Amino acid sequence: MSVHQLVAKHVQAALDEAAARSISDDVVARCLLSEAIRLFKTKRTNEDIAAELTGAADNLDDDTPFVFMRP
Repeated sequence: MSVHQLVAKHVQAALDEAAARSISDDVVARCLLSEAIRLFKTKRTNEDIAAELTGAADNLDDDTPFVFMRP
């Protein structure tokens, strides 16, 4: 099982539990994003976190090729 599959399994469990409590997927997603940022802050700079989030935002459209920055 890949790390992505491991995390996806736990995210689905969180979504299922939230749905049983009438909590929307959007609220769960915002909480997951907050937790991801909290984890990033333990080892990464604010600028690095912002770049990670910007990179994710730049690649939201599944029909557009990924945007890459070369070092």
